[in-house]
Amino acid sequence: MIDTQAAVLTAVGEPLELTAIRVDDPEPHEVRVAVTDVGLCHSDLHYMTGTVPTGLPVVVGHEVAGVVEAVGTQVTGLRPGDRVVGALTPSCGRCVNCEAGRSTQCRRVEEIRRRPRPAFLTTDGRPVERLGDVGAFSRHTLMRENALVKLPDDVPLHVGCLLACCVITGVGAVFRGARVRPGSTVAVIGCGGVGSAIVQGARLAGASAIVAVDLDDQRLEAARGYGATHVVNGASGDVAAEVRRQLGDGVDYAFEAVGSARTAATAVALLRPTGTACLVGIAPDGTELTIPASDFFFEEKRLIGSYMGSGQARQDILQLARLYRQGRLLLDEMVTRVIPFEEINEGFEAMKSADVTRIVVDLRS
Repeated sequence: MIDTQAAVLTAVGEPLELTAIRVDDPEPHEVRVAVTDVGLCHSDLHYMTGTVPTGLPVVVGHEVAGVVEAVGTQVTGLRPGDRVVGALTPSCGRCVNCEAGRSTQCRRVEEIRRRPRPAFLTTDGRPVERLGDVGAFSRHTLMRENALVKLPDDVPLHVGCLLACCVITGVGAVFRGARVRPGSTVAVIGCGGVGSAIVQGARLAGASAIVAVDLDDQRLEAARGYGATHVVNGASGDVAAEVRRQLGDGVDYAFEAVGSARTAATAVALLRPTGTACLVGIAPDGTELTIPASDFFFEEKRLIGSYMGSGQARQDILQLARLYRQGRLLLDEMVTRVIPFEEINEGFEAMKSADVTRIVVDLRS
C-alpha cells in the first residue's frame, strides 16, 4: 500500500478536495499506474452534480494516461515504465457479448471489477469509491491489465488520454455503433469534446456531408476544422428545417452528444426515412424520451445507443493512436489547455466556456 494525493468528491455539488489517500497493492491481474494526465469529461460532472448517483466519498475521473509503476503476479503484457492509456470498460473476454466483439457490454463486468479489498482508503482506513473503478483524479490508481493499452512512444500522454473516453466514444459511435457508410450524410448535435470526435469519425468514414449543430458559433467554427461541411446554430429556430434547406433532405445518420430528451428528439427529426439516430451523450437519471411512433413504422427510422465506442476498447485505442500518428486524427487541436492538478476545480468551471473542447489535468504538476 502506498500513500498518494487525490481529488476527492465528499459532497454532491461541492468542489473536489485535494487530500491524501492510500492505494492498495495490485491484485494478481492488476497494474498500479502513476497517473500523468487526465481529461476533464462531462461524465464526471454528472456525478459531481448528482444527476447520476454515486457513493461518497469518491474519486472521479476516467480519461486517463500514465506510466506503469508496479504489476501483479499474473500480469504478463505490461512492465514498469510502460506508457499506458486506460479503458473504462474492462472485459472478461468470454461472455456472449465479448465474444461477439462488444466488450463495452461485458456481461461479467461487475464480477471482473470485484476486489477483495477497497482499492482506495482514507488515511484513517475508510473506503473511497472510484468512478468506473478507475478513480483517475489520483496520482496513483489500480487497473486490470486488460483495461490498459500500451501507448506508442510518439503519442504524447496529454493527448493520449483523450483516447480513453472522448475520442473512442465519438469515433467508435460512428464506426462501431451506427456503422456509417461512405458517401452518406451525417448530423452531429453538440460539438464539445465527444461531438468533435464524432465529426472526425464521420470524416474518416467518408461521409459526403457532415452537419454540425450547436448553440455556439465558436464551437461550430471549430467543428469545421475537424471536418464539418455545414453548420447550424440550434438557437436560430427549426433545426430540422434548416438542415433540409441546406442539404435538400434529412440525413442518413444523426448523432446526439448532449444528453437531453430534447436533443434526442431533434436527432430523430433530422433523419430522412430509413435513417439512424445514435444517442451518445449521457442523460441524467430519469430522463425519458418522447418521439412520434410514426417515425419508426412509417418511415423506418432507427434509434440506437452507443456506449464508450460500442466495440473492443483496447483494439480500437491502438487503431486510433495509429490514425493520430498518420495525421488523420486531430488530437492536439482538441486539447484547449493543460492545467496543474491544484487547478482541477477551476478546470471544471472553465468547461462551461464555448472555446473549450478538452481540458487536461497534469497530475505531475
